Amino acid sequence: MAPTFKAGLIQTNVSNEMAENVAFVQEQARLARAAGADFVMTPENTGLIGASRTETLEKAQTEESHAMLAACRTSARETGAWFLLGGVHVRVPGEEQIRNRSYLIDAAGGIVASYDKIHMFDVQLAGGESYRESSTFKRGERAVLAETPWGVLGMTICYDLRFPYLYRELAHAGATMLSIPSSFTVPTGKAHWHTILRSRAIETGCFVFAPAQVGTHKGSNRKTYGHSIAVAPWGEVLVDAGGEKAGFVVAEIDLAKVEEARKMVPSLQHDRKYAAPVLHKMVVAKAAE
Repeated sequence: MAPTFKAGLIQTNVSNEMAENVAFVQEQARLARAAGADFVMTPENTGLIGASRTETLEKAQTEESHAMLAACRTSARETGAWFLLGGVHVRVPGEEQIRNRSYLIDAAGGIVASYDKIHMFDVQLAGGESYRESSTFKRGERAVLAETPWGVLGMTICYDLRFPYLYRELAHAGATMLSIPSSFTVPTGKAHWHTILRSRAIETGCFVFAPAQVGTHKGSNRKTYGHSIAVAPWGEVLVDAGGEKAGFVVAEIDLAKVEEARKMVPSLQHDRKYAAPVLHKMVVAKAAE
């Protein structure tokens, strides 16, 4: 496997119309490839963000007919770059709910692996924003690793990043890179985005790639945080696309940094099994009569 490559992270401001989102991703992919990117990545919800749950369900497409998936496979063939399609809404025949699915695509346009988001974002934020992903999406049930020309990729999506055990298991299973394509809210992004992504890199000694949605989205008026970033295994942020506009950034990746970081702090070797915690209750002594 080649030790170095350039990662291109596309930051999108998708609407609720698939065709215009496809056109933007294809244009940015060409530009990222021209800037040297060997591996091009897009965020969660690359296909669209629906104006409502009803529209999201209505516009979900099957894997065989999905316009964004087909476009990214075509872009991979035309540019010769590998692609991570960070997340699209996929309808599985016979299922009422849809899948939030990420695809790894090789330079010939072939699907190498796919991953369905495991953890659903069901929250009520202090500012009034409410999300119930479990009402729309069927959660995935398996972790996914896939080989690339540069190293092994552990595939996840957005809210997964709040569950560190998933990433540690991916690292133990061989991952040297982690993908976390996202559509982070503005309040949670400001509070946690950079901190958690750097933590996942440091804890595992992996490179972390987090292409993200940004801005106010036409149709839904949903607001996302942006700041697509790549993080090195020692925790350094290599690139940051900012929180203002769509576009792309390119980061130079040296996989030798994985072994360096893991040698300096070999915490993956220090995991130990232990008994589950037991609550020791207080004993209140009776006062003397």
